[in-house]
Amino acid sequence: MQMSQQRPNSSGLGFYHQPAQGIYLQTNLCGDRDGSSSQGTDLSFETYKPQRFTLESYPEITGFIDCDSPSYASVSSNRTPFSPQESQSCHSDHHQSPDNTYGSPISGMSSVDDGNDLKHKLREIENSLLGPEDFDIVDSYGSCMETNLHGASPSAKYNWDLIAENIPKLDMKEVLLLCAQAVSDGDIPTARGWMDNVLVKMVSVAGDPIQRLSAYLLEGLRARLELSGSLIYKSLKCEQPTSKELMTYMHMLYQICPYFKFAYISANAVISEAMANESRIHIIDFQIAQGTQWQMLIEALARRPGGPPFIRITGVDDSQSFHARGGGLQIVGEQLSNFARSRGVLFEFHSAAMSGCEVQRENLRVSPGEALAVNFPFSLHHMPDESVSIENHRDRLLRLVKSLSPKVVTLVEQESNTNTSPFFQRFVETMDFYTAMFESIDVACTKDDKKRISVEQNCVARDIVNMIACEGIERVERHEVFGKWRSRFSMAGFRQCQLSSSVMHSVQNMLKDFHQNYWLEHRDGALYLGWMKRAMATSSAWMC
Repeated sequence: MQMSQQRPNSSGLGFYHQPAQGIYLQTNLCGDRDGSSSQGTDLSFETYKPQRFTLESYPEITGFIDCDSPSYASVSSNRTPFSPQESQSCHSDHHQSPDNTYGSPISGMSSVDDGNDLKHKLREIENSLLGPEDFDIVDSYGSCMETNLHGASPSAKYNWDLIAENIPKLDMKEVLLLCAQAVSDGDIPTARGWMDNVLVKMVSVAGDPIQRLSAYLLEGLRARLELSGSLIYKSLKCEQPTSKELMTYMHMLYQICPYFKFAYISANAVISEAMANESRIHIIDFQIAQGTQWQMLIEALARRPGGPPFIRITGVDDSQSFHARGGGLQIVGEQLSNFARSRGVLFEFHSAAMSGCEVQRENLRVSPGEALAVNFPFSLHHMPDESVSIENHRDRLLRLVKSLSPKVVTLVEQESNTNTSPFFQRFVETMDFYTAMFESIDVACTKDDKKRISVEQNCVARDIVNMIACEGIERVERHEVFGKWRSRFSMAGFRQCQLSSSVMHSVQNMLKDFHQNYWLEHRDGALYLGWMKRAMATSSAWMC
């Protein structure tokens, strides 16, 4: 895969043909490719032989979408619900099954490690690749020179041919780290060398978890190198699957991983307890999507002794959720209204078709006499903070919610720290977090499951590219660990609610349906959901 200096065209995605290898999916992450273009209408999996696929070379996934399949995943189309430097990334070994190879840290490193330790480890990795018995490092005059990660001359070169011959001996994560460090240092020749001569031969969207993840990490690195991350991210969002296809992908992710259900069940349990004696309930959901979460709560409140309360829901929306649903918020309102009516619950729906950054008090229509609950399900991390905008919508929104005097606020977020981290630390953190995610997906699907590949490409890859390639306002994936959220809520005037044992038990019962390597822990007043040694998400509750 060679770099192109051309800009991505407006089509975003297309197909092209190479006689030796068949029909391929072309992404314009790195610009246009030479050769004639085809729409790929004759695509057939039967013509393919087992081989390694990069993000560009994997065939289009078609023919298995159940367009009538209902979707229960309440998430916008280009975002995952989860996606730590100051993270709670390592837990005691009792979270890890002794016979399972998943969950090991990245070559013994995490972004929580001391910076000098990380640099030392990288030097060890590079020295292992640059030993005098293997490789020559020469300057432009042909004389030998000493090099290290931060002091290399721009003219210093690796013997890429020899490295390529030894690819089977290389560790994927270590190579990714060396490439990312070169990108961070502005050492373009070295970064291109790792990408074009080594990584492209190691990654595969149809391989093991780290091979699949690395395909998307590589595209993010290429995008950053080309200074076109924002264009690439926009192009990716423009070329999405149809609404029905996307809903099917999200439903699959909902079924094979517990992250969505963790958000829904924990928040619903908190809200149900807080509203136990209320006759009129108003819920503001800052990521309403398909509204599936509230069907479960309506069902529970309908069985409440003494009869169900009146329920009003205000759904905040954005254009990505619009695409995922295949229409506006009226679809959510109609579905929830019909569901509530079938359960004998008085119900009212109000739409706020805008992003959280645009929400003002008047958009939420809070009325006297209603007990208010506010829900932030994997949504606050999309709000830019003080590092991006002087308006600081992240904290502004919390102060706005505080002014509404809600009875309870629920927060579910990825346990990850990619908001203000410098690029290289952010790359390490992204790789660590998504390694765990891809491993957790892997145990629920067979290795050659084409549906899994589509789930990862359409539900996860955009977030990874955005975190690595984009900066400033264009980087919308800005996760923070629970400690930082706790500080933000405290500064906004909130007090943390202690979660009851019934909330814990609700989530524990849900996890029985998933792999044994998921774990749940109650600490710092929050629930932590983790995979192996890695904390993945937290759920907490707040009050005025």
